[in-house]
Amino acid sequence: MPTPTKGPRLGGGPAHERLILANLAQALFEHDRITTTQAKAKRLRPLAERLVTFAKRGDLHARRRVLAVISDKSVVHRLFTEIAPDVADRQGGYTRITKIAPRKGDNAPMAVIELVREPLSAKQATVKEAEGATKRAAKKSAAKKSTAKKAAPAAEATEGAAEATEAPYGEGSHAPLADGSAPEGFPIKGNEDSKKYHTEESPWFEQTEAEVWFATQEAAEAAGFEAPGSMPDAEEAAEAETAEESDKDA
Repeated sequence: MPTPTKGPRLGGGPAHERLILANLAQALFEHDRITTTQAKAKRLRPLAERLVTFAKRGDLHARRRVLAVISDKSVVHRLFTEIAPDVADRQGGYTRITKIAPRKGDNAPMAVIELVREPLSAKQATVKEAEGATKRAAKKSAAKKSTAKKAAPAAEATEGAAEATEAPYGEGSHAPLADGSAPEGFPIKGNEDSKKYHTEESPWFEQTEAEVWFATQEAAEAAGFEAPGSMPDAEEAAEAETAEESDKDA
């Protein structure tokens, strides 16, 4: 027979152990307290508390689960109708084990296992409520911190995207406004396809559709834009205007 993993087995085999624990649980729910050895009391406690948890649910499936362990229907009825309502406010700890004097004869360590059916005191209820509030506050704080951590990169990305939209070619450049007009302080047009920039003196200034605006020619050149090859400089433009005015006067 294989050795059990959780201490010595009660009885001669697994089936015998299950029957022993079932009988002990039935006696506990029938009399509220029983005297047995400490080993049996410790093995009975998790089974009894599990059955009480089923009884607190109160549905048909839970009743059938309990009947699979306890065969006496009257004891099951008492468990569901009397014991479960008394421990409805408790979140576990439905049993109590008290050690007593050893048994006469074989000197076996004995204990009394009983159901804890008394209602929670006001102090215990307050402590439990405070513990629950502390846990809820800790969960909310952790959730807020995680949300803030997730939101921070998103905000930084949004700010970076906004800055990139406003200054697509770095400092000295600006994207066109919503109506396509020039932002204040950015008089030079830039065409991204041709990589050319045009000042107001350029003959192609009016025909060029501005895809980016620059504050100075240096900023445009730093962004990789070039002036048009046949663009007249300021002196030539002034001489041309003077010649046209003299022809008109003549």
